[in-house]
Amino acid sequence: MLTFFKLLINIFKVRISITIMLCAISGAFIMPNNTLSWSQILILAVSTFLASAGVSAFNQYFERDLDALMPRTSERPFVTGKLSPSLIWPIFFMLITSSGIMLSYLMINPYSAFYNFLGAFFYGCVYTIWLKRKSVWNIVIGGLAGSFATLAGSAAVNTSLSPEAIILAVILFLWTPPHFWSLAMAIGEDYKKAKIPMLPNIISYSNTSYIILFHTIILVLVSLLPVVYSMGWLYLVGAILGGGYFIWTSLLLTFKQTKDTAMKNFFASFIQLGLLLVLIIANGMAPL
Repeated sequence: MLTFFKLLINIFKVRISITIMLCAISGAFIMPNNTLSWSQILILAVSTFLASAGVSAFNQYFERDLDALMPRTSERPFVTGKLSPSLIWPIFFMLITSSGIMLSYLMINPYSAFYNFLGAFFYGCVYTIWLKRKSVWNIVIGGLAGSFATLAGSAAVNTSLSPEAIILAVILFLWTPPHFWSLAMAIGEDYKKAKIPMLPNIISYSNTSYIILFHTIILVLVSLLPVVYSMGWLYLVGAILGGGYFIWTSLLLTFKQTKDTAMKNFFASFIQLGLLLVLIIANGMAPL
């Protein structure tokens, strides 16, 4: 049973799907005059999780040849043979994604469902099938999946695109490149073996580190903008602390491009985003 549970966590990339789910929930809580009931928040969470989990599993099915070349992904189920590739799997995974989109369509509204669809489409088709193997812009465009999740949440409250919703979507869009480019610097040999055109494999690590720092600074500045609208002092403190730490580790990376400094920056990005999402939700529940 434990082995089966671990298999599910792996194939559906549960940690990533939970992050996407939190993006959607934060998209709802960043909106002013949020009147969603807890049952509606639960439906939003489940629908976004299902849409993400299904397309994440499809990503593993489609990329099984690449995963076999990289030590980091060589233990995934379709590589090890725990799951045998067959046409039934992508059909099953797309049904899971479709169930999440349909749930948001029926129980929330068509706008939220549409953004859920766009998030799945950009990750499953634009990123996985089209860009990942071909373009250095792969992760930049693919990062829109997280942006659309926040819009799915905001649309559950108000179908109009508010400044708060747009800002949060831009934050997710700006966060993705430095997050994954830092990982690519840490495990660059993996991507080279698989011939995936990640930025550190196209230009020097030194130049990549400066681009990461530039992205991070812009990201942190944009992350302060919600304070102009509905976010309170607690969010401001968290955004400064988390953002300041992310800038610091990005600055260290420009001085020393090693696996350790790159991984430190990679984890700093998690801290920065995690703080923002949690504080947005906390502020929405009890404004401070």
